[in-house]
Amino acid sequence: MPEKYHIKTAHVQPRLPRIGKYGVVDWREDCARCHNCVKKACVYDKYREENTFIRDIDEVHTLYYECMGCFSCIQNCTKNLLTLSINSEYKKLGNSYWTPQLFSTLWLEAETGKVPVSGAGYRGKFSGHGFDAMWTDMSEIVRPTRDGIHGREYISTSVDIGKKPSYLSFENDRLTSVLPPIISLPFPVVFDTPSEKHSLPQLNPFILETARQTGLIAIIGSGSWEAINLENKEEYLNNVAFLLEADGPEIPTDILNRTRLVEIPDSKEIVQQVTRLKKALPDCVVAVRVPLNGNALRRVEELSQSGIDTFHLIADLNGNETGTKSPRFIKDVVREIHGMLIKNEKRDEITLIAGGGIALAEHVAKAIICGADLVSINIPLMIAVECHLCDSCKPGDYCPAKLDKDIDFNYGVGRMVNLIGAWYWQMVELMGAMGMREARRLRGDVGRAMFKDELEEEIYGLIFRKQH
Repeated sequence: MPEKYHIKTAHVQPRLPRIGKYGVVDWREDCARCHNCVKKACVYDKYREENTFIRDIDEVHTLYYECMGCFSCIQNCTKNLLTLSINSEYKKLGNSYWTPQLFSTLWLEAETGKVPVSGAGYRGKFSGHGFDAMWTDMSEIVRPTRDGIHGREYISTSVDIGKKPSYLSFENDRLTSVLPPIISLPFPVVFDTPSEKHSLPQLNPFILETARQTGLIAIIGSGSWEAINLENKEEYLNNVAFLLEADGPEIPTDILNRTRLVEIPDSKEIVQQVTRLKKALPDCVVAVRVPLNGNALRRVEELSQSGIDTFHLIADLNGNETGTKSPRFIKDVVREIHGMLIKNEKRDEITLIAGGGIALAEHVAKAIICGADLVSINIPLMIAVECHLCDSCKPGDYCPAKLDKDIDFNYGVGRMVNLIGAWYWQMVELMGAMGMREARRLRGDVGRAMFKDELEEEIYGLIFRKQH
């Protein structure tokens, strides 16, 4: 049995005041100054914390919004002077997909490194867009002492990148098959390069150190490597994958040979490029970056027949296809590609990395259930260091998270490591609840999930078809 994977986490305080959802507005004009004021009885002691916060405040536009929303003080005030308000800054966070609630979850994970538990139950919608239209099967959750974080059985989250040979040849009891390079990662996540719209090069040193501490891989654009300011940065090459951009500088072969993975964007001459790279870098896995633009299914089928074995499927920021009138979500495209590879008897030879729209720990498992081998993320790492995911993020723009200022190295790395640590424990909990011991076995196991569209079709499809 391999050594149990462990991510060391520690509490890391935020640099800036927390942007909570709720605050209590106090109308003091009619206050009776009760000696047993409900504020003093706050079970979370938020009023005392607010007084301390106001004394130490640095910016007048920063307000205290850390109310837990229990309504105790509002209901018990004899003068009805207190009312709950929603923070306007909270509502500005992210977009329709990267919701404020998602920010709160990621910030809590980055601060504590623990599984976020509200204790108040889930009061949101039963289903929604994207991964929220998919539910995992938790029928094995009845064995908490055996499974999950505190369980006695080992649950492996390891996955492989690269071509797996379909058979092995032996002669005179000796292996004669030539084994292709395979990368084993302890957790099914790689760190991807950010989009041009949300590019923060100053975070690259934090991301590289996080990759080293967690045993994962960070994809770095060939044009970004020289600008990364790290001592002995060549020691990080085992945890680096270079994206060899067409217009980027050339990375020396001796540097590339010290990495385990390289990526190149899809192009008309991609087969020849991959062949040359595999010859020059025999110990590296070569992945092709394929955009989900409505043509990905045909493109992966064509390239897989040509001998390419690793694909990085890229959706947009919100996990949708690009360049199509009716974009589909990444989970639907991955399921389609996974099914095609099974039909062509190629699935076990191919690695699929799914990137775009992976916002929570549960999305990692759901993407794998849909057919991906692993996922790539970038936006969650930015949010971990308190990014607001503004519409415009360019050098010189005002940054409400102050990411344009000098950021403490230990703070940035600590928050990112905590995030991955929290995701790892949630993956273990989820797999334990599903009765799974091996992340590789989770791939494409749609029997472990329910899909809203399929359930609606099964239950109501016949009724509505008859009406029409």
